[in-house]
Amino acid sequence: MLFKVSFVNQGELFEVYVRKIYQSDMFGFVTLEEFDFESKNVVVDPSEERLKSEFKNVDRCYIPMHNVVRIDEVKKPGTAKIVDIGEKVAQLPAALYGTPGKKPDTL
Repeated sequence: MLFKVSFVNQGELFEVYVRKIYQSDMFGFVTLEEFDFESKNVVVDPSEERLKSEFKNVDRCYIPMHNVVRIDEVKKPGTAKIVDIGEKVAQLPAALYGTPGKKPDTL
């Protein structure tokens, strides 16, 4: 099986292809394994190269569930990419989960 996973990371939308995805033993996280960067494009995409280098030595990646936008099961890999989204995708506020030593804001 092959999955296309879209998740938000620091104001950017990451789209990666993985062979394994499952709920992590760590509460609130999704685990991604076996990244697939086997695109056959002749043209080099800078965002795909950035993803390749970022996940080059990663065996397993833990993504917070609230950062996952979409998971698709696909037949063949596409081009992994990073898209700058700025404020286009709503995220849960970090204060909702609390900061050590700080009182949570009232909702």
